[in-house]
Amino acid sequence: MSSGLYTQLLDLACGAFLLAAVIVLWRHELAALVRAFALQGVALAAIAVFLGGHEERWDLIAVGLGIGVLRAGVLPYLMRRALAALAADRGSEEVRETQPLVNVAASLLTAALLTLLAYAVGRPLTRLDPTPAAHALPVGLAVVLIGFFVLATRRRALAQVVGFLLLDNGITATAFLATSGVPLIVELGVSFDVLLAVLVLQILTTRMREAFGTTDIDDLRELHDR
Repeated sequence: MSSGLYTQLLDLACGAFLLAAVIVLWRHELAALVRAFALQGVALAAIAVFLGGHEERWDLIAVGLGIGVLRAGVLPYLMRRALAALAADRGSEEVRETQPLVNVAASLLTAALLTLLAYAVGRPLTRLDPTPAAHALPVGLAVVLIGFFVLATRRRALAQVVGFLLLDNGITATAFLATSGVPLIVELGVSFDVLLAVLVLQILTTRMREAFGTTDIDDLRELHDR
């Protein structure tokens, strides 16, 4: 793979990775959030594969393919199952985040500001190592910040799960871009931890829905206050 092609492909994958996080802030339909997360999983896998192909590291390519299977396939499938059960209970084909703490326009503006902050923070790092991967490092930092923002502003439990996974994807992307990948055993351990966390969150969401008839955090807080 030539240096020019590698740079273009890496920039394209990083752009799709950041775009998926912005789509999560833009859309209110929970199904759209799950699709955006799956897109981000594909972009994250592509980042790892492109890095591995450029450096001729088959272990990194294998990690990228494993990430693609887990974060673009398995995790979205589990979230779709939880979403289908929630829609069946509500008798509706579409479940939305009806009242986020921050509206769409303010969320997108905040995402732009967080991205600028990530580039400002990451500039010293890119100067230390002026490689295409280092120049894309602020993208990972921006997704970490956006993941925190989603966790803080969304009220649906499933939307907060997506925020948690955005945060984890951002950390993983930052590790890949900063160090040209992590050991296979480390990534496998982290991926299994994330899978276990999603399974636990799915079980808790199901129990909350069965017990209280809702997964809206504010509604549950009102029940607690009473």
